[in-house]
Amino acid sequence: MSETFVTISPIDGSSYVVRPYAIADDIESTLAKAAAAQKSWKKVPLSQRKALCTKAINAFVAKKEQIATEICWQMGRPIRSAAGEVGGFEDRARTMINFADQGLAPVQLEKKPGFVRWIEREALGVVFVIAPWNYPYLTAINTVLPALLAGNTVILKHSAQTPLCAERLDEAFKTGGLPEGVFQYLHLTHGDTEVIIKDKRINHVAFTGSVPGGEMVERAAAGRFIGVGLELGGKDPAYIREDADLAHAVDTTMDGAFYNSGQSCCGIERVYVHETVYEPFVQQAVAWVKALKLGRSDDPETTLGPVIRASAAEFVRKQTREAIAQGAIAHISAADFPLDKPGSAYLAPQLLTEVNHTMRVMTEESFGPVVGIQKVHSDEEAIALMNDSAFGLTAALFTRDIDKGVELGRQIDTGTFFINRCDYLDPNLAWTGVKNSGRGCTLSVLGYESLTRPKSYHIKTNS
Repeated sequence: MSETFVTISPIDGSSYVVRPYAIADDIESTLAKAAAAQKSWKKVPLSQRKALCTKAINAFVAKKEQIATEICWQMGRPIRSAAGEVGGFEDRARTMINFADQGLAPVQLEKKPGFVRWIEREALGVVFVIAPWNYPYLTAINTVLPALLAGNTVILKHSAQTPLCAERLDEAFKTGGLPEGVFQYLHLTHGDTEVIIKDKRINHVAFTGSVPGGEMVERAAAGRFIGVGLELGGKDPAYIREDADLAHAVDTTMDGAFYNSGQSCCGIERVYVHETVYEPFVQQAVAWVKALKLGRSDDPETTLGPVIRASAAEFVRKQTREAIAQGAIAHISAADFPLDKPGSAYLAPQLLTEVNHTMRVMTEESFGPVVGIQKVHSDEEAIALMNDSAFGLTAALFTRDIDKGVELGRQIDTGTFFINRCDYLDPNLAWTGVKNSGRGCTLSVLGYESLTRPKSYHIKTNS
């Protein structure tokens, strides 16, 4: 008999979903179907693969309200913004469909007498996607859709916190008419996840999650010589220059810090502010944060929902307490947010000043509703502090001098650099990170490269 798992809703601690883990026979059947289906799927013309995937996306979007409600209850995002994930999902999916012809087109070489030469993009085989709970559809579709369009088959393992997301995607692809075995999902234990990574029928692994999780994937895949895409943690910085539009910078960075209760890999976790605008920035930022409404995610008035679980809230509380003990100043009183109680997933937002890089809250991923603001005296100091991190996913700079901003951006170790915005993913651009934020690339036309392999054709003609 299969072991079961329970998804506990952070809204009220109730059991929201109960599902069995896949057993050995399920895993073997899924792998066998995926490997067999890929042999015929890769021969399906790209135009037909695009049409089937488009039908699936249409079917998914048609259930927008149901999906938004399920996101709200599974991982705690406020219902007022949960539907935005469906919109982002659709944007990314349709963008990658539009890029498919270009991303998968053969590379034509200049003519050479007596020879015909070209390079094709060939499907890898079976792609194993391991998706997280914090943006459950957006992170999954980054790889799932281009993998399918490239002629691969896909097995999806979703977080035990958001199991319905795998099931809704499966429903959509079935409605779209994908052949059996082309897209499948499994609810897996950590141990069985490693077993699948090691299976010879898996040709690529795409993982989004923590740094320790990424290390596990690399260990499991070691010696198999397959591609491994890793989108891991972040401690993303923002720098407010003295010439910034202050009101815009406050609104944008605070939204970037507290949206999704700070549970975003590319959320703003540390802010550096030039000394000439530091005081007014802090004053306006404190007012912004105090206006948040901490509440149940199913309440349309809520702007800040609970974090994923009580242990995650306690992790952030501990980071904050340590920083205060080291001299940081807390500007938000938990008493103003009555739902914040020890042992609860409901956590008051916090804004800290007088912080520095000896504090974990400025160097270690928080993944919660807390942000540190540090005064700097120059661009050089700001850049040095932004680079003083084990992570490098995104970085943001606020300035009216775009040319200077770009010049400074070239000095920052990051996968994506923003000017006058943050915490955003444009599917037309490559999504990638440096250092402990991972390796590999998804989205944009470049997103097809890791999901295919080049095959060269070198033909000697008789002429």
